[in-house]
Amino acid sequence: MIERTVRIGSANGLHARPAKLFTKAAADSGVKVTIEKTGGKAVNAASILAVISLGLGNGDEVTIATVDDGASATLDTLVSLLAADHDLPAADAATSETRVAV
Repeated sequence: MIERTVRIGSANGLHARPAKLFTKAAADSGVKVTIEKTGGKAVNAASILAVISLGLGNGDEVTIATVDDGASATLDTLVSLLAADHDLPAADAATSETRVAV
């Protein structure tokens, strides 16, 4: 099993738009990935309803995981999506630093 831990970077949490970006990337990867809020239940990372139901806010710590040992790059991509602040104006988002807790 491979897992990564990251803090939600979007200023307004993982609401519909950033959740859609994350779940689409998870689904498109072809890898079964789960996401769980620290101390919570793991849910399917490709399901927008399941991900939104976690109620993830800015700074919340989550763990994404897969049993596919060859999916390290997939998890790295998903971590980047979760750590980015998708609520910044487009010009600011291109220059913001992404903070990743590994």
